[in-house]
Amino acid sequence: MVEVKNLYMNYGTTKALIDVSFVASSNQVMGLMGPNGAGKTTCMKIVTTQMVPTDGTVTVAGIDILEDPIEVRKKVGYLPETAPLYNDMEVVEYLEFVGKGRGLDNNRLRSRIDWVVNSCKIKEVFRRPIGELSRGFRQRVGLAQALIHDPEVLVMDEPTSGLDPLQIIGIRQLIKELSAHKTIIFSTHILQEVEAISDRIVIINEGIIIADGTPDELRQMAGENQGYVLEIKAERRKVEASFKDFNGNIHLEYTGGDGEFSRFIITSTDFEKDWKAISEKVKTEGWLVKEFSPSKSSLEQAFIQLTKESAGK
Repeated sequence: MVEVKNLYMNYGTTKALIDVSFVASSNQVMGLMGPNGAGKTTCMKIVTTQMVPTDGTVTVAGIDILEDPIEVRKKVGYLPETAPLYNDMEVVEYLEFVGKGRGLDNNRLRSRIDWVVNSCKIKEVFRRPIGELSRGFRQRVGLAQALIHDPEVLVMDEPTSGLDPLQIIGIRQLIKELSAHKTIIFSTHILQEVEAISDRIVIINEGIIIADGTPDELRQMAGENQGYVLEIKAERRKVEASFKDFNGNIHLEYTGGDGEFSRFIITSTDFEKDWKAISEKVKTEGWLVKEFSPSKSSLEQAFIQLTKESAGK
């Protein structure tokens, strides 16, 4: 588990982090999301003992990063945005070098190299110099070095950067598998990435935590009303005219048509009450229903709304 409390980081008069607090639990994938320059990388460098904070505390598996940074490093695997690679080394030489630096004996080192080579899918470049590898393979070798000592905590900065779609799917699957036994923190500014693999999301903007929760909780924080998709066999104008009877309690948004069918997103501040009235309206008008199902607002909408709200404070 990683616990961050009241973290501050100043660069002269510039405040990179302001009273940042969050908890990444065991067996959990936590996504740290925010625009470029929000403070994500600074926060991760502090957690991994690469930087000393101006103020605040961080513990990793119960160990304070300032009191015993060496012990913290034993428990953490770190993949920075630019992987720490040596271009003149072959992949196998590099992994042996990192593993020995981590204190692995020969038997353990061989076992872990076999595991990371298969898990990170780098077998085909195992004997090639790192300087000859593509961006995607370099990223996977970087992930392999972060995992070589089987750390309790894995911290990654933009872990799928430079990977093709199939490689991204593979890394996502690996991250989810690893989360069964590890605490995983990763940063990204890609909304699809954080939604695909995160159990919990922390949004940071201008050095301040503006939201912390599951994807569904973030949508609720953004104030998105409950919505439903309604697709019916009816003309758009007739449907919109009929819903005027609700006097503005229900909002109807036309999203397109498919032949004789019209598709709408319906939102309401009290859907427990209003969905019955909507059902009665559809029945009374005799419309054939193709779809009537819950609609979730996108995480992108929630992120934009929360960021705008924080900027206005």
